[in-house]
Amino acid sequence: MAPHEIVCWECGRTVKDMYADTCPSCGGLLMIKMDLEPLMEMRPEDLHGTPIGVWRYAPFMPVETANIVSIREGGTPLYPCSVLGAEIGVNDLFVKYDGANPTGSFKDRGMTVGVSHASEIGAKIVGCASTGNTSASLAAYAAKAGMRCVVFLPSGKVAAGKLAQAIFFGAKVISVDGNFDEALAVARELSEERALYLLNSINPYRPEGQKTVLFEIMDQLAYDVPDRIILPVGNAGNISAVHKALIELKEIGWIDKVPMLTGIQAEGAMPIVRAFNSKLADFVPEEHPETVATAIRIGNPISGRKALRAIYETGGHSVSVTDEEILAAQKILGRREGIGVEPASAASVAGARKLREMGIIDRDERVVCICTGNALKDPDTIISSSEPPVKCSKDLSSIKSILDL
Repeated sequence: MAPHEIVCWECGRTVKDMYADTCPSCGGLLMIKMDLEPLMEMRPEDLHGTPIGVWRYAPFMPVETANIVSIREGGTPLYPCSVLGAEIGVNDLFVKYDGANPTGSFKDRGMTVGVSHASEIGAKIVGCASTGNTSASLAAYAAKAGMRCVVFLPSGKVAAGKLAQAIFFGAKVISVDGNFDEALAVARELSEERALYLLNSINPYRPEGQKTVLFEIMDQLAYDVPDRIILPVGNAGNISAVHKALIELKEIGWIDKVPMLTGIQAEGAMPIVRAFNSKLADFVPEEHPETVATAIRIGNPISGRKALRAIYETGGHSVSVTDEEILAAQKILGRREGIGVEPASAASVAGARKLREMGIIDRDERVVCICTGNALKDPDTIISSSEPPVKCSKDLSSIKSILDL
């Protein structure tokens, strides 16, 4: 574990309260400031004695190794996608498939660190508000750690696969009569009363695990830095975590340039895109976010300002895609490359296609699309947006006729 402090992202104040999720002085978001001095003499290959995954990068993590709560997260595939790239018009396209994590989403990266820290400080109950993936992940890691877990879901529009996971792993699931932001407000009130340890992305320890997706991409590309990394943006914690990882790698001299971080939102939930289009450092929340991509159906992203800074500082971009474009990209990824992702994940691929058509992405860029969740997280959407099974008799001639044989 590298030495670290909890500091305010806004005013820089050091915070000693291990349960705090915002600055007591200015209300700003908190972040972990790592002491990277011990890493200055290391090289990437020094970490290769440990299998690729979140805990290969333990020297970058603010948790003692004796306290790690792990179910083998990370180490997800980076697929070269030449067929999809040719269809989109990008010669060197990759998909980082975080749907291969233990509970089927990128949330496991942050949750292994967050729950490990909760265990480290003696927390007995952990909780979160969630549109699905966070609750599934937290429930699994809480079970592994032997902790009680409570999750608050916005009523309706939570995919069955995600809800099933939270229940299966033993969480107490409470459906709040409201949207995600209202569910989060309830969870934060309980956290302020110390009734639970909150593990939403507002928690400063979770992004420390999420930043490992960038470390893995660098490892898998042998530190040949890509030109652009494209991510779906909901609560904006992931793009912010990737930005933090880039800053850390640059500081210790493992990379000498950074990729353009590009954030994609659904058209019905696009506060970051609107701010970007107006060149603003802050955003106006979306009061009634709506999209088929439930994992990014968030109108007031906790890390929205961080995401905008990440985009601006790396020379990146932000664009919205329609639900139709998301579902089309989901099918293309599955039917051209055999990669099954949930709708929110497909937003990165839909965004790549749109930005190529707009001329923002050059044909010769090396592009990595991060796909954050497994297709089986939301089977109902796949079924409803696909062709139904063809009914026929068991007569062989009828089947041949249908198959045009």
